[in-house]
Amino acid sequence: MTDRATLVAAAPGLALVALLAAVAYASTLVLPDIFGAVTIGLFLGIIVANVRPTALMEPGAKAAKAWFLPLGILLLGARLSLADILSTGLGAIVVLVVDIVLVLVVTLAIGRALGLSEKLSALIGVGTSICGNTAIAATAPVIKAPERDVSFAVATITLFGTAAVIVYPLIGHALGMSDELFGHWVGAAVHDTSQVTATAFSYSVEAGETATIVKLTRNTLMVPVIFSVGMWFAARESREAGAEERRSWLGSVRKAVPPFLIGFLALALINSAGFIADDLVTLLTRISQVLIVMALVGVGLTTRISALRQTGPAPFLMGLAVAVMLAVVSLALFILIGVE
Repeated sequence: MTDRATLVAAAPGLALVALLAAVAYASTLVLPDIFGAVTIGLFLGIIVANVRPTALMEPGAKAAKAWFLPLGILLLGARLSLADILSTGLGAIVVLVVDIVLVLVVTLAIGRALGLSEKLSALIGVGTSICGNTAIAATAPVIKAPERDVSFAVATITLFGTAAVIVYPLIGHALGMSDELFGHWVGAAVHDTSQVTATAFSYSVEAGETATIVKLTRNTLMVPVIFSVGMWFAARESREAGAEERRSWLGSVRKAVPPFLIGFLALALINSAGFIADDLVTLLTRISQVLIVMALVGVGLTTRISALRQTGPAPFLMGLAVAVMLAVVSLALFILIGVE
């Protein structure tokens, strides 16, 4: 199929993707802040795909995922800065690293015990430990996760992240936590950035500011985590491949580090060096968010509820287990290092 023919075939689906993305953004004006456009866009896509499925929209939906997601993730690097990590402090960084490693290991172990695919387990792991749906969207193309796994992971992260907005302040007040301790705890343990800000600022302004700094540091750790997860899956595939298809270590690295991830890292380093103006960072971040929303709409449009039913409630049970574990471990570690 020629490029022109590809565009013509994709046009109806891309138009639908753009429309649903616009509806998703409009919905954020009336819905609580905990429901981001990414989540709404995904669910709108699933609803449309399963209520009025049509083959006409499929090429455009697939094109949205293939074209917009890599570019959206690449541009996302412009909002990250190594200065965020330095401003958090060594103790908090150690807590975040321990949290991430523990969540990923435990998630894969629980997923294996429940008979879930390792890719679904990895997506729930990165979504829980780093930055919610954005981490899921960034990791999915690296490990070539199917749409069903992406949809399940987003639904799981959204459910427990939303619950955190209500539960965490209740626990904080019941235990008499200081603003600083509560902010550190929320920034390290609540999933999505919008959920972190909603949870922490409902407690106090100081808690919100602290949580935002910790969460930005956590978000910055997305690059090494995605690289490590990608390397792990690439190495697994290499070992499982036949002798003729077995890849070298360098080949595994190339597979685990797609061009958009290199661009993501490059933009983060350029921004860390102060070479990107604040206004440009804001513009690139907004473009990135729109592209990611459109890509997740495309994921929703290619997801079938019948396929989700086959998996059952196991992903939600795993999501609950690791969310509770992350909350308990993070709080214990911050108390241990003397955050008061």
